[in-house]
Amino acid sequence: MFLAPAAAVMIIALLYPIGYMVYASFLDWNPSQRIGEAEFVGLRNYINLWNSASFWESFGVTIRFAALVVSLEMFLGVGLALLLDRQLRGMAVLRTIFILPMMIAPIVVGLMWRYMYHPQVGPFNRWLEALGFDKIPFLGDSSWAFASVVIADIWQWTPFIFILALAALQSLPQSALEAARVDGANGWQQVLYIKLPLMMPVLIVTCLLRLIDAFKVLEVILVMTNGGPGLSTEILSLRISRTASEFRQLGEAAAMSNYLLILLMLITAVMFIYTRLNDARLARIRAAGAKAAQAEEEAV
Repeated sequence: MFLAPAAAVMIIALLYPIGYMVYASFLDWNPSQRIGEAEFVGLRNYINLWNSASFWESFGVTIRFAALVVSLEMFLGVGLALLLDRQLRGMAVLRTIFILPMMIAPIVVGLMWRYMYHPQVGPFNRWLEALGFDKIPFLGDSSWAFASVVIADIWQWTPFIFILALAALQSLPQSALEAARVDGANGWQQVLYIKLPLMMPVLIVTCLLRLIDAFKVLEVILVMTNGGPGLSTEILSLRISRTASEFRQLGEAAAMSNYLLILLMLITAVMFIYTRLNDARLARIRAAGAKAAQAEEEAV
């Protein structure tokens, strides 16, 4: 009862903007109108988007971008954490350097990578030219542009995975690792059968957080490519921004946001169910181990 007022305020503060967005998605609303003056159109915005080829193209770009960057960032971040989880001189400085990219504002990251990919003055093309290779249209070709924004995102956000994976690694029970060493497990076996399974709860939450953020990335791609060439890098958040600001279709932008919200809720639900099933499996394994140990003691 003591926490009820604070909880009520928090729930209202969280749900009111979402309810406002859901209501707006049923309107033909532009910024020159008050929301009460907008025409109620029911599900028309959702149906129009469902039948829009360009919307589904942006949706596909978003899925490919999020899946690719999160997979590569998880692989690199966890790998770096496993490599740097040791007591060496200067390791604290090295870890600090690793996390610097995520401290930079996304708009600056976009400008920095746009300059580095520049066809004339960018360092990448100048190095290629000096080595006798042809210049690469990093941001001028659809395939290269998508790869270029993926690289920029990996550069900035792999440290986030690294920090959380390293924290999870350093909090593992040393007794389990010592037992594995006594049983003769080598380094790879310890990683595959002890460290990664024990880190899995943290890694799942980390993956979910990064996945949600990857679906909402905007500034870096806006600065680097503005969604082009064509629609090759136009992710959903960028399309929502353009629909609201350039095309002045607030109702349609709200409907698009709701589609993205539904997708993220589905992903969250799937990962939550997987986590619960994994926890239940680990609990059964622990119970079976304890039962076997008790049976051995009784036999002795």
